[in-house]
Amino acid sequence: MNVYIADTLPHQTVTDLESLGLTVQNHPESGMDALNAGLPHSDILIVRSTKVSEICMKKSPNLMLIIRAGAGVNNIDLNAASGLGIYVANCPGKNAIAVAELTLGLMLSLDRSIAEGVQDFHAGRWNKGLYSKADGLFGKTLGVIGTGQIGTEVIRRAQGFGLNIVAWSRSLTAVRAKELGIVQASSVREVAEQADILSVHLAYHAETKGIISEQVLASLKDGGVFINTSRAEVVDEMALVREVQSGRLKAGLDVFEGEPEGKTGDVDSPLRGLSGVQVTHHIGASTKQAQSAVADAVVEIIRTYVREGRITHWVNRSETSKAPWKLVVRHYDKPGVLAGVLTALKSRDINAQELENVIFDGHVTACCTIQLSAEPDEDLLREIRSKEDEVISAMLLKNR
Repeated sequence: MNVYIADTLPHQTVTDLESLGLTVQNHPESGMDALNAGLPHSDILIVRSTKVSEICMKKSPNLMLIIRAGAGVNNIDLNAASGLGIYVANCPGKNAIAVAELTLGLMLSLDRSIAEGVQDFHAGRWNKGLYSKADGLFGKTLGVIGTGQIGTEVIRRAQGFGLNIVAWSRSLTAVRAKELGIVQASSVREVAEQADILSVHLAYHAETKGIISEQVLASLKDGGVFINTSRAEVVDEMALVREVQSGRLKAGLDVFEGEPEGKTGDVDSPLRGLSGVQVTHHIGASTKQAQSAVADAVVEIIRTYVREGRITHWVNRSETSKAPWKLVVRHYDKPGVLAGVLTALKSRDINAQELENVIFDGHVTACCTIQLSAEPDEDLLREIRSKEDEVISAMLLKNR
């Protein structure tokens, strides 16, 4: 089995994968164009930020698993992967601490104008009077949008700085808010209305696109700070640009629209040159600690797949089966039994959408649950049950 690594991972990752008997091609300089040329001999592809398109997948006939060495998978065409039967997995939570650290770093840097002060020093300018006008974070209110693993790590660190926290998340409950020691808001806008600093930690999908809207940004207090270390698409960027240009808000961003595909090169953005904006190079997860944790998770996903045929953190699996019926077949554990059942189903044009077969202790008997696209008639059930040397029982159940 061949593994292609398209982004930089610790060298130990290559060693660990090779110890599993895998052939590893380590090409951290790869970009989307290189992948679009096709990976004809690769079974597994590992990426961090490099985009994986439908073109790449169609030109990679052996590709069966794509692993995002991180949490978000918006750089992978999930619809194409699902249509081609390619697993996509990720490594959630492994970079949460690193992103939280950068988030707090941006807050501090904006309050103390650290980036501008350093730039002036290197340019030979001294302006202590200007850079002595920080507010300080203690006692301010931090609004957190998204209380998953990253949002939670931000909350814990912010509390150490004496910030009061108000938060909103679809999954946040009153019980969880109490556990975290925070105030639960009923909406994103309610958080913004109370916050001195607003920090967003959401995955990007249809429901979160533009969730930090012009109205939300306008709800922030004059002199407020906006932080985004999640995804550019969750923010109305032009509305943010207007707020910063007016002098009302400052912004600390690790992501922005039109971010370059490559790892080096020219960059342009309406955010460039704006006073009160600090932009980092999408490096929230880029610490040695985080990358080691992510790399270990990648190796574990592949180890489980190679040894057990099971995908952990499988993101493009259908959450629910649409099959209206399921057939539970207890049978003897010997060759051809399930083939006979599936052949009988096929003869009635009934599709087996999902199948799980488990073995009882002693390896004499087993039980197979088959999710069915249609209801089998009594004649078919009798046909399956009639093979007494193979089938112990066959029970039909309606899915609720």
